[in-house]
Amino acid sequence: MTERIVAAQEPMQAIVYRDYGPPDVLHLEDTEKPTAGDHEVLIKVRAASVNPVDWHFGENQPVSGRA
Repeated sequence: MTERIVAAQEPMQAIVYRDYGPPDVLHLEDTEKPTAGDHEVLIKVRAASVNPVDWHFGENQPVSGRA
């Protein structure tokens, strides 16, 4: 039988967006730390970046207008 270690729920911060648009639509929010389910792992991200493809799909353009 495998026992799961349950850590105390610590709040975390996340950058979220709820709509397409310029960087102004990104907001830093406090949120609950996710928990890993069976056969899953939780990975702590220490750094992230945006590449041209991410930037392109974040623009406020209809799908038909995207190149």
